[in-house]
Amino acid sequence: MTTASAQIRKGRKFDQVLEGAREVFLEFGFEGASVDDIARAAKVSKATLYSYFPDKRLLFLEVATRECSRQAETALAAINLDDPAPQVLRAAGEHLLAFIQTSLGRSIYRLCVGECLRFPELAQAFYASGPRTVHTELSAFLTRAVDRGELIIEDISLAADQFAELVKADMFAKLVFGVQTEFTKVELDRIIDGAVQMFMARYANTDF
Repeated sequence: MTTASAQIRKGRKFDQVLEGAREVFLEFGFEGASVDDIARAAKVSKATLYSYFPDKRLLFLEVATRECSRQAETALAAINLDDPAPQVLRAAGEHLLAFIQTSLGRSIYRLCVGECLRFPELAQAFYASGPRTVHTELSAFLTRAVDRGELIIEDISLAADQFAELVKADMFAKLVFGVQTEFTKVELDRIIDGAVQMFMARYANTDF
């Protein structure tokens, strides 16, 4: 059992607290979410909230990891892995960018970077439910595409990481540093299409 999980006590209103917290974190991020707002949204007292989560970071960690898992499940359910690689990669890029544009997505990254030394479990749990899950699922799809002859990739692990970084080009740093917090469909299409085109230019089997 981890230190974080040892500090969390589950009870009858546990899921209610998480849903209220998710609503507030999605709207205001970690920094802007007050315990009062979370308790109000969850329809519980502050005492009840603290009895489950004595530290707001623990609550955010639970919400963040569940949200990452939920986003991954939603994406996998919506994407047909038998579609051509460009179509699957584009859909994956759309889901990834949709999440990192949210206040919660940006807050997860900022908090993990800011607290990774003092609160390493937060960063590790986010990595496991977020970037590592993306890597695992992308690697599985790329393996599938290679097996059916659509792609030629020697290092699938590296290729998965390359696509995940390509699809964040231009926007991720702007989001993290607050230079730009909203992107139009035209801007997002430019980034995603560019990532897919570059990836396919490197790995597509032209004889397929």
